[in-house]
Order: sequence, then structure tokens, then C-alpha cells
Amino acid sequence: MEKYDEFEEYRYEKAKRKAKEIRGFYYNLVCYCIVIPVLIFINLTFVPHFHWFWFSLIGWGTGILVHGVSAFELNPFLGKNWEEKKLQQLIEEEKRKQARKNNN
Repeated sequence: MEKYDEFEEYRYEKAKRKAKEIRGFYYNLVCYCIVIPVLIFINLTFVPHFHWFWFSLIGWGTGILVHGVSAFELNPFLGKNWEEKKLQQLIEEEKRKQARKNNN
């Protein structure tokens, strides 16, 4: 029973971290949507012959893309499905070990 409680606590903490990561992604996205147009306006108003806003737009945009992939677990190699399957496998192995221990 103690293992089950630890497992539930682990899942709660994991969900809490995930919610915080998603909230961080949305915060980052909102800031991007506010700041980039301001930078474009400043650039085109004061230095229209050199479009430096592209550096910020592409650099920060790439960071947001990576953050989104991480926050929403869109990684096709080690994504959510893989983690859940591995977690279930580890739980089953632990149960088998415990059963063998109890039989001896």
C-alpha cells in the first residue's frame, strides 16, 4: 500500500510540474506576441533600410517552438506514450519482484 501512495504522490507532482511548464509556455507565447510587433514597429520606423527584427522573430520563435514541443510532449521519439509504457513496465517488474520475494 505504501508503494501505491508514493506512486500517486509522484503522479501528482509530475502533473503539477507539467501544468507549470505549460503555463510558462503560454506566458512566453503571449510575451512574444506583444514584443515582436513592437520591435517590428521600432525597426521600420527608425531604421527601415535594415530589417533587424528578423533576428528576434526567428530566434525567439525557435525557442518558443522548442518550448511548446517540450511542454505538450510532442517529441515523437521519447514522448508521453513512451513514458507511460515504460512506467507501466517498471511497475509490473516491481510487482513481480515483490511477488517472488513473498514466495521465498
